[in-house]
Amino acid sequence: MKSISPGRVNLIGDHTDYTGGLVFPMAIDRWTVCEGDITDDAITMTSDDLDGTVQIPLGSPFSSQIQPSWGRYISAVASLVSPARGVSANLSTTIPVGAGLSSSAALELAVAYALNDTMQPTELALLMQQAEQLATGVPTGIMDQLCIATAREGMGTLIDCESFAVTHIPIPTDVEFVVQFIAHRTLEGSEYADRVRECADAEAVIGPLRHATLNDVSRIENETIARRAHHVVSENLRVLEFTQVLSTGDYSTAGKLMRDSHESLSANFAVSTPQMDVVVRTLCETPGVYGSRMTGGGFGGCVVTMCTPGTELDGWRVRPVGAAERIS
Repeated sequence: MKSISPGRVNLIGDHTDYTGGLVFPMAIDRWTVCEGDITDDAITMTSDDLDGTVQIPLGSPFSSQIQPSWGRYISAVASLVSPARGVSANLSTTIPVGAGLSSSAALELAVAYALNDTMQPTELALLMQQAEQLATGVPTGIMDQLCIATAREGMGTLIDCESFAVTHIPIPTDVEFVVQFIAHRTLEGSEYADRVRECADAEAVIGPLRHATLNDVSRIENETIARRAHHVVSENLRVLEFTQVLSTGDYSTAGKLMRDSHESLSANFAVSTPQMDVVVRTLCETPGVYGSRMTGGGFGGCVVTMCTPGTELDGWRVRPVGAAERIS
């Protein structure tokens, strides 16, 4: 038995998914692999990178107290996918943990396909969003799991997080995307949940941010809440424009949209860090670079840069790959 699941990098559209907004990630050529044997009565998992052995009897409910602690993810997945079989498997990954490249979602999808490969991608993604929330206690959105479950080789994935509609858009071959790790981060204990609450506060005033305008945002009296809403509404507009200009080869405009996205995430949504701001500013001044921005939930993690092929930059050049799957 072997299942694989890619990481993902979000090219534009951060902190929009949990308000039903638009995002444009792509699955990348870094992988989590779950490989082992089918068994009758239990789920047993080890990891190349994490200590301990996770052992879960079939049919067990989710346990937040399971040891080792990374077993919470396995327990959450197993409690939701109703496996008819057990597995004895090992996990390995080339996705850096805490980099904002969806290492946890990749783990969830790899384990889910090992346990139950009969579900449709969108159904599985929604269950794995629940698994993430169970394991972390963080009210995360659907982007990571839906991108990884539905990705196509050579394509970015435009997701409407309200309807879960997915549109695959070719990633041009005459640009490159480079991911640079800045600082380890975790959403547990971060201000991520605060941002979710602040967006809910904005929606209590002006209605769903997915359908709001910047004129609507001007009606919000609380300055902090207004800034959060301004980011979400303007970011949705940037996602649409980015996919359009990327498809027409207008990379200068696409790069500007990436820069504008980062500025909004930093100034309006307050999820960047001073170190990330400096790195993005420096990258955007580098010859051959169209644009750069933080990516993922923020509070550390990675920046993603769009550049001409061969531009000398630190980091990993990533390419768009297909979805998670069970391959044997």
